[in-house]
Amino acid sequence: MPIPLIIDTDPGVDDAFAIALAALSEDVDLLGVTTVFGNVPLEATTLNARRVLALCERPDVPVAAGAARPLVHPQVRRASEVHGPDGLSGRSAALPEPVRALEPGGAVRLLVSLLEAADQPVTIAPIGPLTNIALLLAAHPEVRQKIGRIVVMGGGLAGGNTTGAAEFNIWSDPEAARRVLVEETVPCVLVPMDLTYRCAVDSAWLGKLAASGPIGAALDALTPDYLAHYRKALGWDGIVLHDAVAVAEAIRPGILRTETYPIEVECSQGPARGATLVDRRRQALRADAEGEVAPGRIEVAVDTDLDRLRAVILERLARS
Repeated sequence: MPIPLIIDTDPGVDDAFAIALAALSEDVDLLGVTTVFGNVPLEATTLNARRVLALCERPDVPVAAGAARPLVHPQVRRASEVHGPDGLSGRSAALPEPVRALEPGGAVRLLVSLLEAADQPVTIAPIGPLTNIALLLAAHPEVRQKIGRIVVMGGGLAGGNTTGAAEFNIWSDPEAARRVLVEETVPCVLVPMDLTYRCAVDSAWLGKLAASGPIGAALDALTPDYLAHYRKALGWDGIVLHDAVAVAEAIRPGILRTETYPIEVECSQGPARGATLVDRRRQALRADAEGEVAPGRIEVAVDTDLDRLRAVILERLARS
């Protein structure tokens, strides 16, 4: 039976790859896509998501726009230096125009309606800031029972990419991230940048994608600004498909190896704001140190068969 999936996203080049991965997978029932501010402003992320679905010929998938800003403090900056001014290396307009109208009522309303209508547990894959998901769980706690698990792309165990301490998605709204990752009881998998960087793909992989057909060629055409950034970050020609790695786990549970850890999210205004504090000490030491209120415990993705993961993503994106 296909896995029912909702993607919450801020496209973003890697978000575009992640949406296409789900939209082109025959064993996935893509129930809907909700958008959030993040890499670029909400208007752009929403249009990008709709255009990627049009590229994949999925007018059946509803899209709703969500939060335009974080829960508490304003977003200090975007990620246009990574994804380009429109989020897709300046090439969003080269994608097909959306076919389906935007859903009225916003992201939280769409999330609630899709979850209430589901006849089996739904996986939610938030691959941008966690604002929409925090709002959903705070305002509609009754839908928790309909959520099978939440697979989050975000965080860093050894540091960040936006600051020395924080990864972009968590840094963009730490208060929302803490609500979802620490305070909630819904099963959650965190896919941090420590692992997604190891899953980077090279120019040969991108060449195979471009040669696979019109969808693959269109996705590859979105990467110039992203590739230029990661040429500096990696030291070689390649890109990091952060969000596609998380969606791969959402649609193929177990493709990433996880371990259970306590987690905290730093919400102060200091230099560590947005850091994900994952306690990887042995259980005996953690038990000695924990007080009456223990931090949340989630599954953290720590490893995978890199070649297999890259092959699975390529094979699915190459379907036209």
